[in-house]
Amino acid sequence: QTCQGLIATLQMQPLKPREESESHVAHLNTFDLVVLGVGRILRPGVYILAGKVAKFIAGPATIICFLVAGLSTMLSGLYYAELGAQVARSGSVYFYSYVTMGQLHAFITGWNSILSLVIGTARVAKAWSYIFDRLIGNHISQVLQEAFPLHMPSFLATYADVFALGLVLLMTVLVLGVHESALVTKVSTGLSLLVLSLIILSGFMKGDLHNWQLTEQDYTLATAGSNDTSRLGPLGSGGFAPFGFEGILRGAALCFYIFFGVHIIATKGEEALTPHRSIPLGIVISLFVCFLAYFGVSAAVTLMVPYYQIHPYNPLPQAILHSWGALAGYVMAVGTLCALTSRLHSAVRRMPKLIYEMAEDGLLFRGLTRIHACAHNRVKSIMAAGILAGVMALLFNFTDLVDLMSIGTLLSYTLVAFSVLVLRSWPIWPLELSLLSSPLTRAVLLLTILSLLLAQWPSRVFSGDPRFTAGAVLLLLLIAGITAIIWRQPQNPSPLPFRVPALPVLPVLSIFVNVYLMMQLSSVIWAEFGIWNAVGFAIYFGYGIRHSLEEKSDPQPPASTSQTLDPCCCCDSPGSLYNCAFREL
Repeated sequence: QTCQGLIATLQMQPLKPREESESHVAHLNTFDLVVLGVGRILRPGVYILAGKVAKFIAGPATIICFLVAGLSTMLSGLYYAELGAQVARSGSVYFYSYVTMGQLHAFITGWNSILSLVIGTARVAKAWSYIFDRLIGNHISQVLQEAFPLHMPSFLATYADVFALGLVLLMTVLVLGVHESALVTKVSTGLSLLVLSLIILSGFMKGDLHNWQLTEQDYTLATAGSNDTSRLGPLGSGGFAPFGFEGILRGAALCFYIFFGVHIIATKGEEALTPHRSIPLGIVISLFVCFLAYFGVSAAVTLMVPYYQIHPYNPLPQAILHSWGALAGYVMAVGTLCALTSRLHSAVRRMPKLIYEMAEDGLLFRGLTRIHACAHNRVKSIMAAGILAGVMALLFNFTDLVDLMSIGTLLSYTLVAFSVLVLRSWPIWPLELSLLSSPLTRAVLLLTILSLLLAQWPSRVFSGDPRFTAGAVLLLLLIAGITAIIWRQPQNPSPLPFRVPALPVLPVLSIFVNVYLMMQLSSVIWAEFGIWNAVGFAIYFGYGIRHSLEEKSDPQPPASTSQTLDPCCCCDSPGSLYNCAFREL
């Protein structure tokens, strides 16, 4: 009932273009939203990811992987646009889930969004560690392998990356003592664009199209001319897509996370001049710009260096070194480190916001809502997020971090697509019916089964095996029939500033693509993802469900900021904020 009332309230407030005098918040046009979106989506993780995917998974067809991931994210961006334009207030994926699907679904969405944010920070720190170690001759990794070896299962790193842990903790301390600055975001985006532009330009100038048509003879020559053949990746079948269609899908599942962050535009409904127009345009244009950047980087790297010779953890400086010489390689490595540093600062600062929001609602421990009296920062949330990200950077390797972030991102996008279907059908079907027994839930269940069938047994499905082929065809017919039923039902008549076109076909297609890409990930990643969610459910059912504002029998208003301040020396001497930060740690 609480969710239904909130939906009705929000739907009674259609968005209109605002005049400057009507609001005290900043006014954003389409260009402003595009800049914001590119700054959030454009990720230095592509510096390593492009090389990893090209060498072991997709070869030169990495550019197709980015295309598939970008198109799927663009569909998800349209759902964010409808929700953001309808709600017309600052929010998050967690907030949208709370409005449309209730508290439990909101917790699942928020908990997995925290996973994506924390892993994003750990991944940047890991990339910084890899590139810096390569720059100084691998001395750090050699020392750490001798001092801190991890005799653990293969899904963990071979050694404890104390250097990456130190980077995260250092940046956490800096964030505790420094207020947010728009200049840092601009510098981060500018450095990333500069480095990526240089790589793309180098690819056009020094690239060789023959590297997209490599054969077994080329691989034999490379093996004969190499002093260390263990560094060569597999050849596959050669050519542009050496690992076939399966490799492209596997690569797309890994590349998906690189577009994470598009939802930031949808949360600016209150600040946009014409949200019904500028929000969807901003989302589409931002994704297109970022796709061009990722497309150019992956094309440049695979044109300059044969894919089986790419260094998996240092691809861009190595490609420049291969084409331009040692000095240019060192300059590119330093520029990459600068871009990663500013991105790490931004990533650490973004983590605590969602943790604080969920703790304020009572779904996470309320101690995480503490505000520091000196720095006026969410000190407990910042510390918790920084420590968690540091531990992940310490123990996990880069590939597993990417896989975990991808699966969390795909789940969030799937839930958002489902939210649009629920929101459109809510006045027709009661909310509880929409979630439990409506055709929507049956369609999602059938899509999941079909995705599992196609991902795990594709050869049997497409080779004509009677059982598997008949099962896939039957599932397709059932899904088509349920989609037709949903399409024939009357939709929410409330006026919306922006509507996703071709409903319910596009959301159903998006859910299928997202779930299918999730099925491409390994069983180890699913096990790790399951452990993370098991911990989350333990927190929710053991604490959140009893302390949340919605479940309280005698709800109290949230405590004011002055009631949640941590005591502090509050001295005015220079560096006092950093002293407080170190004291808290």
